[in-house]
Amino acid sequence: MFKRWQLALLVILLSIVMAACSSDDESSANQEDGDITLEYWQYSFDSKVSLMDELIAEFEEANPGIKVKQTNFPYDQYNEQVAAQVPAGRGPDVINLFYGWVPTYVDAGYLQPLPQDAFPHEDIESEFFPLVEATKMDGEYWTIPTAVRTLALFYNKDLFEEAGLDPNSPPETWEELEDYAVQLTKADGNGRLEQSGMAWEPAQQGHHWLRDGLTLQASGQVLSEDRKEVVWANDPAGLEAFKYWLSFPSELGTSEQGFYTDDVTAFVTEKAAMNIDGSFRVGTLQNDAPDLNYAIAPLPGKDGLSTNASFWTNGITARVEGEKLEAATKFLEFLTSDDVMERWLDATGELPAKESVAMQDKYVNDEIYGPFIESLPFANAHFFVDETRERDLVIDAANRVLMEGQDPEEAFNQLVEATQKLYDEYWEE
Repeated sequence: MFKRWQLALLVILLSIVMAACSSDDESSANQEDGDITLEYWQYSFDSKVSLMDELIAEFEEANPGIKVKQTNFPYDQYNEQVAAQVPAGRGPDVINLFYGWVPTYVDAGYLQPLPQDAFPHEDIESEFFPLVEATKMDGEYWTIPTAVRTLALFYNKDLFEEAGLDPNSPPETWEELEDYAVQLTKADGNGRLEQSGMAWEPAQQGHHWLRDGLTLQASGQVLSEDRKEVVWANDPAGLEAFKYWLSFPSELGTSEQGFYTDDVTAFVTEKAAMNIDGSFRVGTLQNDAPDLNYAIAPLPGKDGLSTNASFWTNGITARVEGEKLEAATKFLEFLTSDDVMERWLDATGELPAKESVAMQDKYVNDEIYGPFIESLPFANAHFFVDETRERDLVIDAANRVLMEGQDPEEAFNQLVEATQKLYDEYWEE
């Protein structure tokens, strides 16, 4: 069953027709002294909002006659605001959205393909990291990102030393990660966890680590090449990754779901020695825990290396045309310029989406960002048909094992079956 905002998006095409009668009034409202005014939407994230204000001012100065108005909403309200505004003939001309939402937006007729004269497919595929192809559908690129994110291992150097571990030699394999996690775990006389050796939270980055990290590291796959079949259980690697993932809060006893509220809080307060998190967390740690003595390493691997990649990406909405489309295209070209990508990294911790920008020595050799950059060539961006529901299915499977005592293999098979049903529903629609 679709969520409310998804159902609303699916009627957008009809809504656009209904709103057409008011388009002249809206066009007039968006014209000030002959200027073209673009509505730009992104979710409320302080560092991104502040930087975008700066970028908009620069873009307007370099492009007389074009104005950009930024509008922001909290993350958990974002899609519902889109669904509420667009049917009324309002809303963004250029929109920033999570890449996992793109299929729903495309199906709703809400986005238009990127203009190929400005964004030729061959240029995208030669300049950007391959993971951006996660938003290529029906032979078209629908959005383009400024930045991408990967997952890596965050670890507390002080807690490593306290446990007799070398802070300059983080774990590199599955076995080493288990061993380190056990040595870094502390419990009281009643066996209650006092210090988690390895933070574990499926609702945060845990489900991404399972899919795009552990499963691929074990030489498995989640989806078929055409993205229609869930092949997670077609190979023993899928179940192996699922059991390994669950071993930290179960037989190893190094972790608890909800320990110190969540994995991020546990790591910041030095109650968790290691955590899997994204490059976007760096800015938070610098602001909220400037004295935290931590380091970052690529995700420990098994048969191979893999990590999750994700990104927020910009697209042009379907009703934009004429001079406004030309203006929106210029704005997207500006947002994907090399200079903006570098500034985005400095301000938000997200990595440049172009390989030539990200792989500069100053980033590759950076103590903090280097491990994330190093991971980009083997990063995988999962194709979501419904990011929220797919995440919830993983959480439910984990809870059935950890809280209800269900056999891991049975829980995993149910997870795969339920995920396949989700994909069948999507492709049928």
